[in-house]
Amino acid sequence: MQLRADQLAASLSKGLRKIYTIHGDEALLAQEAGDTVRAAARADGYSERKVFTVAGAYFDWGPVLAAAQAMSLFSERQLIEIRIPSGKPGKDGSEALQRYCEHLPDDVVTLITLPKLDRQQQSSAWFTALDGAGVVLRVDAVDRQALPQWIAQRLARQEQRVPAGEAGQRCLAFFADCVEGNLLAAHQELQKLALLYPKGELTFEQIEAAVMNVARYDVFKLSEAVLAGQVPRVMRMLDGLQAEGEAAVLVHWTLAEDIRALKRVRDAIDQGKPMPMALREARVWGVKERLFERAVPLLSPLSLAPLVEAAQICDGIVKGLKHPEWPHDPWAALQRLALMLVRCTQHPNKQAGAPRQVGAH
Repeated sequence: MQLRADQLAASLSKGLRKIYTIHGDEALLAQEAGDTVRAAARADGYSERKVFTVAGAYFDWGPVLAAAQAMSLFSERQLIEIRIPSGKPGKDGSEALQRYCEHLPDDVVTLITLPKLDRQQQSSAWFTALDGAGVVLRVDAVDRQALPQWIAQRLARQEQRVPAGEAGQRCLAFFADCVEGNLLAAHQELQKLALLYPKGELTFEQIEAAVMNVARYDVFKLSEAVLAGQVPRVMRMLDGLQAEGEAAVLVHWTLAEDIRALKRVRDAIDQGKPMPMALREARVWGVKERLFERAVPLLSPLSLAPLVEAAQICDGIVKGLKHPEWPHDPWAALQRLALMLVRCTQHPNKQAGAPRQVGAH
């Protein structure tokens, strides 16, 4: 049975299941979900705990299988944790997990933690066995759009809040900008606010004074911001990526890959293929799928040609070449390319000309 993170507490209130599987790429939320299961197990008498970490291809699964069947030395019930940091149990591990799920004793609760799994891993026999035997919890990262609401909910937990209306939205937006891409830091900053200020309403000045700028920028989130037309966020993310020492070549590759994918999808549609098929063939999934569905109808070969050419020019600049009509600085060139892509995907029937002030060296 698959649940969202916000459904876990309600599920536990109805009783413990024999096995819980947590997978996802957000460390804070995965840790909190695991702590929630552990606390429920302790409260229900599962006081003995054994932890196994699957490391390497030659991990011995014998002790894991034996632990589940052995009588507890100190209590009638035990919690067994199986951690698989790689997300790949291997052939022996796959068979062991399937056998494990077939013989779950009544006096054992098992907690399995995994990183984010791709579609193939979630279709595997071992993951299907885990899903069928208990609860599977997928922990997704909190995206930028949902981050202000997440912060507001966490403030409410500690009986603090922002002002109502536009002033409150400004506070939450500022907070989100400071901690974007770093949910663990967001949690720490929220705890700091609880220590510094009493319960009740917080002002913008209080939040500004307390919250450090601990944002971590993801080059792939930059791609989503560009396709969504979020210009201020794009500029902020480019500055952040540069400050964090991200390779300009990687940032260019991400933007250029989007341009190539847009062209492939547009060409496929012009050849008579439906949008869903064109997106699948271009390997466009998830959030980008929705962004492409909105952007592609606005594009034409006339608007895409300058983008493709600009991506080629920018490729040379980030590798040390110069172009007489482009900035010599790689990050200035990336800014120009990003804004060209924003303009092309936001305004129908306009070619991807770059703003003069961005392109000037």
